[in-house]
Amino acid sequence: MKRSRVLALLVGGVFVVALTSLYRMLELMQGAELRQQEAPPAGQVEDDLSRLQQKIDRLERLLSDNNRLVATLRDSLLQRKASWETGGKANGSSDSAPRPPLPGCRLAEETKGGTDGVQLLDVYDLLPFNNPDGGAWKQGFQISYHGNEWDEQPLEIFLVPHSHNDPGWLKTFDNYYQDQTKHILNNMVIKLSEDSRRKMIWAEVSYFSKWWNEQDEQKRAMVKRLVGAGQLELVTGGWVMADEANSHYYALLDQLIEGHQWLQRHLGVKPRSGWSIDPFGHSPSMTYLLKGAGLGHMLIQRVHYAVKKHFARQQTLEFLWRQSWDASPRSDITCHMMPFYSYDVPHTCGPNPAVCCQFDFMRLPGGRVFCPWRIPPQPITEQNVKERALLLLDQYRQKSRLFRSNVLLVPLGDDFRFVEAGEWDAQFQNYQKLFDYFQEHPELKVQARFGTLSDYFEALSRRLGSAGTKLPTLRGDFFTYADRDDHYWSGYFTSRPFYKRLDRTLESTLRATEILFSLTLAEMRRFHGDGRPVAEFPAREHFGRLTAGRRNLALFQHHDAVTGTARDSVVVDYGTRLFHSILNLRQVLQSSAHWLLLLDKSQYHHDQSKPFLQTDDVMAAQDALPQKSPLTLSNEPRSLILFNPTEQLRESVITVVVDTPDAQVVDAETGRPMAAQISAVWAEPSRASTEAFQLSFVAELPPLALVVYHVTKAPAGSAHRAHYTFVHGEPASVHAEHFQVSRPTEAEADAPLSLSNKHVQIWSSAKTGLLQKLQLSSGLVRQIQVQFLWYGTRTGANRDKSGAYLFLPGEPAQPYSPAEPPLIRVSRGTIFSDITSCFRHFTHTLRLFHLDGHAGRSVEISNMVDIRSEVNRELVMRLVSDVANGNRFYTDLNSFQMQQRRTLEKLPLQANFYPMSSAAFLQDAASRLSLLSAQSQGVAALQPGQLEVVLDRRLQQDDNRGLGQGVTDNKLTASLYHLLLEERRGGQEVGGASVEHLSLLAHLSLLSLSHPPITMVAPGNSQLPKLRPFRPLRSSLPCDVHLLNLRTLEDPKEADSPGQEVALLLHRKGFDCSSAPEPPPQCTWSAHEEVNLDDLLSPLPLRSVRRSGLTLLTDDDEPESARQQQPPRITRLRPMEISAFRVEID
Repeated sequence: MKRSRVLALLVGGVFVVALTSLYRMLELMQGAELRQQEAPPAGQVEDDLSRLQQKIDRLERLLSDNNRLVATLRDSLLQRKASWETGGKANGSSDSAPRPPLPGCRLAEETKGGTDGVQLLDVYDLLPFNNPDGGAWKQGFQISYHGNEWDEQPLEIFLVPHSHNDPGWLKTFDNYYQDQTKHILNNMVIKLSEDSRRKMIWAEVSYFSKWWNEQDEQKRAMVKRLVGAGQLELVTGGWVMADEANSHYYALLDQLIEGHQWLQRHLGVKPRSGWSIDPFGHSPSMTYLLKGAGLGHMLIQRVHYAVKKHFARQQTLEFLWRQSWDASPRSDITCHMMPFYSYDVPHTCGPNPAVCCQFDFMRLPGGRVFCPWRIPPQPITEQNVKERALLLLDQYRQKSRLFRSNVLLVPLGDDFRFVEAGEWDAQFQNYQKLFDYFQEHPELKVQARFGTLSDYFEALSRRLGSAGTKLPTLRGDFFTYADRDDHYWSGYFTSRPFYKRLDRTLESTLRATEILFSLTLAEMRRFHGDGRPVAEFPAREHFGRLTAGRRNLALFQHHDAVTGTARDSVVVDYGTRLFHSILNLRQVLQSSAHWLLLLDKSQYHHDQSKPFLQTDDVMAAQDALPQKSPLTLSNEPRSLILFNPTEQLRESVITVVVDTPDAQVVDAETGRPMAAQISAVWAEPSRASTEAFQLSFVAELPPLALVVYHVTKAPAGSAHRAHYTFVHGEPASVHAEHFQVSRPTEAEADAPLSLSNKHVQIWSSAKTGLLQKLQLSSGLVRQIQVQFLWYGTRTGANRDKSGAYLFLPGEPAQPYSPAEPPLIRVSRGTIFSDITSCFRHFTHTLRLFHLDGHAGRSVEISNMVDIRSEVNRELVMRLVSDVANGNRFYTDLNSFQMQQRRTLEKLPLQANFYPMSSAAFLQDAASRLSLLSAQSQGVAALQPGQLEVVLDRRLQQDDNRGLGQGVTDNKLTASLYHLLLEERRGGQEVGGASVEHLSLLAHLSLLSLSHPPITMVAPGNSQLPKLRPFRPLRSSLPCDVHLLNLRTLEDPKEADSPGQEVALLLHRKGFDCSSAPEPPPQCTWSAHEEVNLDDLLSPLPLRSVRRSGLTLLTDDDEPESARQQQPPRITRLRPMEISAFRVEID
């Protein structure tokens, strides 16, 4: 009886919620209507109708959202009813009764992709990977045709001239530019202008912009004419042709924005086609960004040869690439996969490289380059034109049989081609003679001409449309790439890990600076009331530093930079650019924070040589790890300024180094003392410094806020100090005079070491200090052992070995077995506790934070690795758990989405390694184990329950991919992780959905890992001006909405100056529903796709908001009629989608 009454009440509740939310929707819309009426009439019927249409659309969407909410409530009601009917127990435990799903979960579930089309995971299961000899096309098969295939419709050929210019590889960016690139571009203007039939495509805006800056107005006008006439096409439009394995999606998008904004400003063009011929594997995250930036089609080249062959047999080399998580065709982009080995001329005209090489007229006898197949090209003459044309046509015809239409794309180019005028003449004149011959002989049924990429895709679209042919849909990614045999390119996922880490440091510094700079300018405009920055504030110079930072981060996304596959001297050049940008961006950050914090703004004074604020750590050089600068304390308070660059309120442990073991911290605004802990600074594993001490305290940081804390000297002995226990090592050898040091008793000697907080308990081996077991407060226990192992490389004189690109291990990994046991140091404190193991090649630390929030739920793992003494070795960290995941695991793609992986026995060990930009996890029906990372590296799960990451690689030889050297410039390298164990309720069994998302908890943990608080220090004198905290937002953004960027756009009227508009980029994350954090995080989340931007960013006053494309091109802005001038500005944010807005903050 009681149950049915409660049920009736719940049903009534659902009804009330539904009615209330409907009423609220109508009220919102009526309010907007009234505000519209108060404004002066627009006077245009079309505008009114358009607005009415939008309102109807919005009401429809809100109604569907409401239905979804009711359905969610209904489901939870049924679940609750089911659990009541079984007596409140499931699996014998009241704890594991099904819980109502999180709001928004149904939404995230609904975005999971359909099962239509081709899944690359299934293709991998299907392929034998046996690599038989295919004849002339060695990795393919014999292609045949009858000759009558073109009777109805002639073969239409587009020959697309290109020159692939690496922004750094064997030479630095500047050296390549001086030696080759500028000559290519100079000749391009002359040679394309000579004949309107000639065409060319260009990809790298980094080079093009450098060249443009050196040209006079006459030359620039010629370029614009060529672009306008369709003779020159700028493809992709990125700053570089980006790597797609290691790059984070923030940086991938940022380099696209930088390139697209430059092209719009200087050439007035918007790229339409993507061209990605050299990145070593391809990611759907990149295709999502290209589609969002307004591109409709794209081309890729470096795909596993067995996949190419399979696609060629099926005639699916052209397909609609769809996001795995998207059930709709919204994200589809037409993709062309090049069928053969390389993008050079021998591998682009057809299947036989020996024939195609004869049509690379740069290789005419007497030149520097020749054909390895020993048959050189011949200049085309009246005598040989027929024989040459028919030989070439045969290749074209064979190649065309691999595609579904009679339109054929044939690239013509290679690395740094068309440097000399003679090469332009040789290629264009000889090919024109062949094209003329085809035209004079209609019986051959072929039309051939020079074309651009867009010329080809337009013709393809016409042909497919007229034939009613639909391209297949494909989901998945193209990792891990192999170009021949068992040569898998999984080494570069880790090569040069020091710089992969530096890349992320610059990225997080740039994002933080962008946001604070944009908020500072908005605040100054509000303060002044005239829309201009403060005269004293060097806004233009700071904008120059921001632009340089954007461009140096963008340059490093190049597929030979962040990959770690450039020459040593080039790596130093990249590193120096990253390093200088970090230093310059810190100046902008410090200067912006200085102005925002001052209570009396008239006291602001900018002095470049003596900044008011300094960061608390120092980077001495491009190849050195940052070091904390000790603060000198006295009874006068030192001001610490903390900036929280995330959109979430967070509880963070802040650590600074001070000159005394007696220190205290108070909140400067309230005077409230903060919980703090003093720990040792270890000069050596068992010798603590007597001059420097770590002061750690818990700070509560509102979203995007600047908060001030005061640090002073404290009465002797009043500060809580960490206690240390040393395992192994001589007792007399420990020097730590300010700290209590103990040793394990005999009874404790063999017992596991253990640490715990409110959420987690861990056990480690007493012999190594390495993790063995983890238990959650809910009772869930998992065996999780951390192991370290070495991979070697193949031995034998004629065997290929690992290098910068390739991972070719000789045998499975061997355990890391040190000659003597490591020194183990256990610290216990009120803020954090940790276990540190000091081995010869690495120092490994497991740390637990004693925090209530989500920061206390994961185990922080940090490694300091140094393998400079080794020869041909790679160090890995492996987790061995009892998670029953079978052969399936998940890795992230560019930190944007998760991708299921399957470890296949039919593939060699190195093929089962995948890129991990920031996350990987294993799961079974009951639990999920996630490893979240602050840097990119290679990852594998070679056995059930295992997950391993490569920490560093040192290889003495080249791997024959053109670099000409090994990887021996290793540094002392830091790596940082969060290990998160979560219970899954209602989790799918192994072998379930191929689309999974990170949990909400993992998203929040990764956010804090990727964007740590920034600590700045004010000078230590009593004449300090009064500082006031800056809190721009009233509350956190929803848990699943990430502020990707708030990027000040260039002034459209004044070059190199900040404009009034900012690019607001929001990413709504998809999250997994099977593990809800308990208690829930402080942020909220919604079951609706509609959000009110004014509420979201309250109290920031948004003067105007206009939705745009992801690269903020004016062509992609929503029409003026659709622009919402007055609050509430309601917009749609779908799970997984990034939304871009052009905003003015008043």
